[in-house]
Amino acid sequence: MAAAAAAGREEPPLGLEAVVEEAAAAAAASAGFRLTAVRREPAVRLQHGASGLEPLAWSEDHRVSVSTARSIAVLEQLSDVHSGGQDMVIHRTAVPAPAAACMLKVGPKKEVAECKEKFASSVDPTVSQTFMLDRVFNPEGKSLPPLRGFKYSSWSPLGCDANGRCLLAALTMDNRLSIHANLNRLQWVQLVDLTELYGERLLEAGYRLCKADAPCGQLGDFPEFQRRHSMQAPVRMEWSGICTTQQVKHNNECRDVGSVLLAVLFENGNIAVWQFQLPFLGKESITSCNTIESGISSPSVLAWWEYEHNNRKMSGLIVGSAYGPVKIIPVNLKAVKGYFTLRQPVVLWQEMDQLPVHSIKCIPLYHPYQKCSCSLVVAARGPYVFWCLLLISKAGLNVHNSHVTGLHSLPIVSMTADKQNGTVYTCSSDGKVRQLIPIFTDVALKFEHQLIKLSEVFGCVRTHGIAVSPCGAYLAVITTEGMANGLHPVNKNYQVQFVTLKTFEEAAAQLLESSVQNLFRQVDLTDLVRWKILKDKHIPQFLQEALDKKIESCGSTYFWRFKLFLLRILYQSMQKTPSEVTWRPSHEDAKILISDSPGMGSTEDDQEEGTSKQASKQSLGDTGKGVDIDDTAEDSLHQSSDSGGREPMVEKLLEIQAQIEAVEMHLTREHMKRVLGEVYLHTWITENTSIPTRGVCDFLMSDDAYDDRTARVLIGHILKKMNKQTFPEHCSLCKEILPFTDRKQAVCSNGHIWLRCFLTYQSCQSLVYRRCLLHDSIARHPTPEDPEWIRRLLQGPCTFCDSPVF
Repeated sequence: MAAAAAAGREEPPLGLEAVVEEAAAAAAASAGFRLTAVRREPAVRLQHGASGLEPLAWSEDHRVSVSTARSIAVLEQLSDVHSGGQDMVIHRTAVPAPAAACMLKVGPKKEVAECKEKFASSVDPTVSQTFMLDRVFNPEGKSLPPLRGFKYSSWSPLGCDANGRCLLAALTMDNRLSIHANLNRLQWVQLVDLTELYGERLLEAGYRLCKADAPCGQLGDFPEFQRRHSMQAPVRMEWSGICTTQQVKHNNECRDVGSVLLAVLFENGNIAVWQFQLPFLGKESITSCNTIESGISSPSVLAWWEYEHNNRKMSGLIVGSAYGPVKIIPVNLKAVKGYFTLRQPVVLWQEMDQLPVHSIKCIPLYHPYQKCSCSLVVAARGPYVFWCLLLISKAGLNVHNSHVTGLHSLPIVSMTADKQNGTVYTCSSDGKVRQLIPIFTDVALKFEHQLIKLSEVFGCVRTHGIAVSPCGAYLAVITTEGMANGLHPVNKNYQVQFVTLKTFEEAAAQLLESSVQNLFRQVDLTDLVRWKILKDKHIPQFLQEALDKKIESCGSTYFWRFKLFLLRILYQSMQKTPSEVTWRPSHEDAKILISDSPGMGSTEDDQEEGTSKQASKQSLGDTGKGVDIDDTAEDSLHQSSDSGGREPMVEKLLEIQAQIEAVEMHLTREHMKRVLGEVYLHTWITENTSIPTRGVCDFLMSDDAYDDRTARVLIGHILKKMNKQTFPEHCSLCKEILPFTDRKQAVCSNGHIWLRCFLTYQSCQSLVYRRCLLHDSIARHPTPEDPEWIRRLLQGPCTFCDSPVF
């Protein structure tokens, strides 16, 4: 093992020299790079205090999970195009903690009850006191307070649940490990209880990992009682990346199936690796479960190590101990395409220095000097950051490691990493956050770090956890009140607050040069752009010109969707803000006009005045709701024209609205071409596919100004294959033909209106359908009669905003 030079100081100096050196280091760092942290409203107040280690986690689909003493609060960030407010739009849900305590399965219930009574009344204090005070044995508490809340939560990669989003693995304080999914956006559903399943597996195996092991002892022996609990009490769990496995069909054909792994670290050092088939639906999606012995005593943290070199992927598990050592454990991935495993464990740090490993992050990077990919492993150990650089050369696997010192005066309570550029963020409880940027050298690397004082942003606060957004635009922080006048606060109010890490210019440049080309996966970046446009009420000139050049040179629909997003936000920024809060009821007394009553004196003019007032209030209320732009366009124009002398604003709004309609029509035509391509590839002659093929063709060719040679050639081939057949849609109520005259809805001759699916352009003639996350469009549910290619079309995101469909 080759040791590189330490990135920071080897030993933290004391006294005045420490202050001088810290000031000099801060000045040098600020000269090299500068980070301006800006507060982003709103601050979300938690109903209960934060609990567990690393209580914050930010998923790839932009949901923040906060582990608390009663539930997991989930905050979903949305880049709402229908709201004119400048605050961040957050959709809040929660995963409640189970009401019943989790009892680990260590034997028959009757025998377990007898053993507990025996240990509690034992005359040996080393047995009775150890049993009574260990919450693994007594999760209900009895004389102790009940053990409730969550210890840890972990998000899966994007694309694991039925809607193509992230799953949430939650570990409670009483050692219950379960997997949850948010299928309808309003409620979380528990899909499986892994603690119960693993306990059943151990019971069937006689609490032995393999048949060659010696028979286990009697449950009445206290060491055996402890062993059975420690081998199924989870400490941490982490998801792997999505991998591909081969599944054999009944006709001996092989097909590729997506799968994901969940590694669970137990108190005795064993690791259970669960393999799930995607999409994960529940117990039936579990493929296998294998247990690995890590050999680590008192394990504290777990992380996946995934390394790619020359199109060959290697995988392993990084395990850290409360005593200090860190090492990589090989994982044998059977039937996984393109993955290779280590032959033996790799020790990253072997000193038993009593510095517990609190958190581990693995970041894939590219080494500019060695011209190859490498893997950076960082771990929080006390107030220090341990780093290890691994890269494969002709000589084999090279390991360089060291510590970064002088970061915090208190132990690190939370660490997070931006995997796109390798930036690491650490925080201590005194409200200080450090940003560490890796700088490569000829041999290894060094870190430049900068101090972020949250007291300058939020005031005097204490921090309990941090998490960085997927694209590195925001930092989420759990805070409570700090000391005031040397006194601690009487009550603690836990809040999740947000800080910007990028400027608008950096976010816009990253969106333009993005390799992802999906707006939904970059919501944190689009929110910064949205905030800027709503404040300035215009799109910066450099962004407009750069986007127009991208559209001309590339023509990708991603840039058209980005342009549509900018135009919609610009339209909202010019809307007239309602003078009253739309959801608050009016306190005015309702007047009842009785024309026959004497002395009322109500005239026809008074009635007209009251009607006009009511109509104006109704228009204000409709403008405040999150409805489509087309529905509110005329109302906003009337309001702006009534204010007098605002004709330029009316013309500007009309111009923006025309641009929005033009971009939407372009995106619709591009998706129609894709649908027609799927129809042409997957149908025989004169086959009714239930997709209004003839109507889509006529709609594309209805505009004489639309001259697309690709579309005309495709339509010509499809019409030749259809052989003069039209296969029109019929209204399910009156059996009349539904003409294809509008991309959003279908209206029969009797006036029955059906909304159209934006993915297949079929009419949704049912009471249940799906809707885009931002309420842009609606889509129908797949049916058992649908072929595979139509099901694949229905799995697509929104064609206007890239959002998933629920």
